[in-house]
Amino acid sequence: MNGAESLVRSLAASGVEVCFANPGTSEMHFVAALDKVDSVRGVLCLFEGVVTGAADGYARIAGKPAATLLHLGPGLANGLANLHNARRASSPIVNIVGDHATHHTRYDAPLTSSVIDFARPVSAWIHTSQSALSVGADAARAVQAARAAPGQIATLILPADTAWDEANSVASALPVQGPLPVDSAHIERILQLLKSAKRPSLLLRGDALKAPGLHAASRIAAATGCRILCDTFAPALDRGRGIPEVERIPYFSEQIVDFLKDTTCLILVGAKPPVAFFAYPGKQSWGLPAHCKIDVLSHPHEDSPGALAALADGVSSSRKKSTLVPFKGVEAAGHTLGPTTIGHVIAKYLPERAIISDDAATSSAGVLAATRSAAPHTHLALTGGSIGQGLPLAIGASVAAPGQKVVCLSGDGAGMYTLQALWTMAREELDVTVVVFANRSYRILNIEMERVGATPGKTAAAMFDLSNPEMNWAMIAAGLGVESCRTASISDFEKHFADAMARKGPHLIEAVF
Repeated sequence: MNGAESLVRSLAASGVEVCFANPGTSEMHFVAALDKVDSVRGVLCLFEGVVTGAADGYARIAGKPAATLLHLGPGLANGLANLHNARRASSPIVNIVGDHATHHTRYDAPLTSSVIDFARPVSAWIHTSQSALSVGADAARAVQAARAAPGQIATLILPADTAWDEANSVASALPVQGPLPVDSAHIERILQLLKSAKRPSLLLRGDALKAPGLHAASRIAAATGCRILCDTFAPALDRGRGIPEVERIPYFSEQIVDFLKDTTCLILVGAKPPVAFFAYPGKQSWGLPAHCKIDVLSHPHEDSPGALAALADGVSSSRKKSTLVPFKGVEAAGHTLGPTTIGHVIAKYLPERAIISDDAATSSAGVLAATRSAAPHTHLALTGGSIGQGLPLAIGASVAAPGQKVVCLSGDGAGMYTLQALWTMAREELDVTVVVFANRSYRILNIEMERVGATPGKTAAAMFDLSNPEMNWAMIAAGLGVESCRTASISDFEKHFADAMARKGPHLIEAVF
């Protein structure tokens, strides 16, 4: 057994079942080890941003880490944007990054770089293996670090000789620091604060946005009149009919300020105070009014659902029922193809327990509004704001939940960042339906240009224009092995989307509007 096999077997012993990979020469012994460890599934991705985005999607749904396999510093650098999104989502991920053999680094070969410096901005834990004899133990520590509540990124750097040298052991799983309980006296203090506050709000994040936490929060709202909020881009939110509804904080700074202007007390539940995504001339960055008091029910590393349940029991002796999104018929789609009408179609055909991976930018709001009373589903958002996440996130979500339908909403501009993901969807026969909103523009940047006070001319306008030459997503997807079509009418879209929901396997629908 060499170091690479010790590593893979130790990952498996710690519960890692999937490795999303884009390997190179330094990682060949790791790749060979996958033949010997059937319990770790290797998934090939054709770009490192797909690798890291897929690991993020897997973590958000599975609640545990996958491994990534990346080639040296440049390979890790290619994956950094979606690792940024994953860090913002508190997703547990174990990066395995190959490096030159220890005796080779002194020669400063062309691919030599400081892997640690690439890893540092997105990693909570970084370690370089020093010997094949310690690689297994290093892997166990990496998984332990990644799984520490609320979840984080651990990067293990693997010099090539530590992979090919002889090893003699497989490491067992190490204890994991799960969410810590919130002190009962602290919950009682927040209870009294809620009762005395005039216009309180609870801002939820993390596991608090799963159905049990939402039901507890809704009971609190029923008893106290407080608002239940979530971030604009919540990592994973259970929603749909029969699930308590959450108010999503708006995107633009002045909308945030107006949305929260009457809030006298904001209680954070695994969350941080809301701020604007960007600074704008003459607009506020801080979202809360000056008179608003901020307090914390639970920190991200604590048991937010448990704290909400205890708080609900305290404020509601009668145990009032949650206010649920009602069961009602889906509205008619209308006649014009666009985000809202597409959303109504999605709501009509979306199966229970589906997962929506959302990278649709300006098209997202219409779909979210229209799917409010769709069948219960989980919504995954663009947590770090780095577009190009939607397609890879859908891969990971589908691998984590093979029995659930995944719908990926992508802008045409965002999709071009990681279109290689379509090939992996086809290769792995994943049950993912991709809807590309083909508005032929970085539309959000047209809006932002106006908001920052800049005056666009012909050259500036061309920087946001995606119509010359025109992309053909149906042809792109077909060329990468995904069944696809292009539609310009809502009736045609409905026919194709209904068909995709009725069958398994990857599909892509390009909606041109």
